[in-house]
Amino acid sequence: MVTTIQLNENVKSALDRMKTNKETYEQVILNLMKIAEKCKKEQEQLLIEGYKEMAEESLKITKEFESIENLDDWEW
Repeated sequence: MVTTIQLNENVKSALDRMKTNKETYEQVILNLMKIAEKCKKEQEQLLIEGYKEMAEESLKITKEFESIENLDDWEW
């Protein structure tokens, strides 16, 4: 099924600049969608890695405080 969509002239011009050879608007839009999906996955992966690092750092700090909490070794 083919659907017609309305585009402003500036959007159409931008799509024209993105076209290579005999590429259709649909192909350009599909390529843009692939790029957007790839960027989204990369961003999610970076967030996961960042949160893992933060969790490791938090665990280190917690362990340091746990060692301080044991006051039996302190000399008064």
